Amino acid sequence: MIYYNEGDLIIRSMSYTDIEAFVLGFAGQGWNKPAEQFLTYYNEQENNLRKIIVAEYKGNTAGYVTLLPFAKVGPFADKGFPEIVDFNVLIPYQKKGIGNRLMDVTEQLAKEVSDNVTLAVGMHSGYGTAQRMYVKRGYIPDGSGVWYKDRPLEPYGACENDDELILFFVKELTC
Repeated sequence: MIYYNEGDLIIRSMSYTDIEAFVLGFAGQGWNKPAEQFLTYYNEQENNLRKIIVAEYKGNTAGYVTLLPFAKVGPFADKGFPEIVDFNVLIPYQKKGIGNRLMDVTEQLAKEVSDNVTLAVGMHSGYGTAQRMYVKRGYIPDGSGVWYKDRPLEPYGACENDDELILFFVKELTC
């Protein structure tokens, strides 16, 4: 399904051929994102368990984001709000508006089922660009504090500043 098509940018659902393109793209920037992860995403999309929204820029697979129909863990697990998970734009395609367009489409899809959408973002500097983008787009922390390994981190609790140290955000989707 094509959600957006203008100029050099197409936003669409994931195709099977995207699996290899993403594995190679992430390997090219030194990240290990195995084919199994993308195959799982593809299968979940085919079974209506997750939407995978892919950006294609000038014919190249450039990024993606996934949307769960409801949050499975965290402070929103019992609220029934959709959750944005695993948002990435490959480095060569950043700073072209692709990430914001992916988020526009994803928020529109979330709005079809809820007036709110949630997400979690890592706390280390590797997530800095995403942190800033989410705030600029109107996402606000939910107030439950930071979470570590799927649990709220108690004040002064021990943790590592790794990918499992996260903060949850929510956005009210208005007109």
